[in-house]
Amino acid sequence: MIPVPRVLPRAARLRAARLRAARLRVERPRETKPREGAKTRQGGAASGETQDIALKVWCPQNQIDTGTMTQMQEAFQAAHPEYNITWTNEVVGEDKCQDEVLKDVGNAADVFLFSNDQLPQLVEAGAIAQLGGETEAMVKNDMADSVKDTVMIDGNVYGIPFTHNTFFMYYDKTLLDESDITSLEKIMAKETADDVYNYYFESAGGWKLGCYYYGAGCTIFGPDGSDLSAGVDWNNATGLAVTNYLIDLINNPKCAFDGEITVSELIESHRLGAWFDGSWNYQLYHDALGDDLGMAVIPTFNPDGTDHQLLGFYGSKAIGVNAQSKNMAAAVQFAAFIGNEENQILRYELSQQVPANKAAGSSEKVLADPLATVLINESNNASVAQPVNSTFSARYWSYAGAIPTEIRSGEITKDNAQAKLDAFVEAMTAE
Repeated sequence: MIPVPRVLPRAARLRAARLRAARLRVERPRETKPREGAKTRQGGAASGETQDIALKVWCPQNQIDTGTMTQMQEAFQAAHPEYNITWTNEVVGEDKCQDEVLKDVGNAADVFLFSNDQLPQLVEAGAIAQLGGETEAMVKNDMADSVKDTVMIDGNVYGIPFTHNTFFMYYDKTLLDESDITSLEKIMAKETADDVYNYYFESAGGWKLGCYYYGAGCTIFGPDGSDLSAGVDWNNATGLAVTNYLIDLINNPKCAFDGEITVSELIESHRLGAWFDGSWNYQLYHDALGDDLGMAVIPTFNPDGTDHQLLGFYGSKAIGVNAQSKNMAAAVQFAAFIGNEENQILRYELSQQVPANKAAGSSEKVLADPLATVLINESNNASVAQPVNSTFSARYWSYAGAIPTEIRSGEITKDNAQAKLDAFVEAMTAE
């Protein structure tokens, strides 16, 4: 899951002012008829009539702050004079979408943005519509091969992927150079001032924690995460070595720990060497560091005498439609519209989210972008597909997310690490 670092009030105000000014200069996207289609459909107004409808949309803060969602909604309304739409936009992060939808499906958003690992629970609860027709074809034909499978269960399409969902490494070029960032050992060994942290440890509730165990070769439910009979092997000798490595890393005074201080607090005063995050926070970091901001694939680490490439979870962020939407036809049309090639490019231009659409992702502008380049390299060379099954989703986040917290508090030590890992494995596999 993907927490967003807190922004200092001054930086937030400056950035919001710039965004408001920029929003006035952005040209409205060219109006095109969206693709349509869903397995659950609703008839629209008769020809020549205007139908009054209401659509509620849940999206993350960056889609509001950048004006992305507003522009898309204005363009959709212009392309659909058969609707008179009352819009309600509410901020719900992709990482929180499942929890909010399942609280009350009937009152949840008609269209929502979500992380693909939430799909099993949404499908099992009957909370997300299966997409068909041209919308299904768009996903299967127009999206990158690496992402279209992330929104499918048993061959059925339930979402429209709009960007890759993984993380990479950011670093401060005034503190680290390209020779320092190839391994965690080099990052931590770099001499820095007493008030500077070389590295920032954030498990993101287990999302970033997994890169250490998977990087060393450990798995959950087999290599592809779908074989429940394979169990969990994090309590083997390799998993123990990784845990002992993390105990040393988290307790190193040159390692900042999430929850005690934020990335934003540190980077504006050049007090943080390297940290992991995704493309969605690029602008925040670039605003603070400018040309001093570096980006790279996450590094190697050496927990057992062997260098291992850290492997971050890979998935997608996608657009879903509430299966209980009262305006199903319009909701599907809008979901397809904001997921099409043109709007994936718009979203990239305004919020730096690299398109999942093949044509949009292969445009000259995207290919020439260092941010897009590092994200593609990360996806190809330093990632592992995030398991998408209900057992993993129901158990992993709470149990894995507790590991770093318990290390930091002293509850997990090298003396009891094996017993703690045994308990984690039992909790993950118990029926």
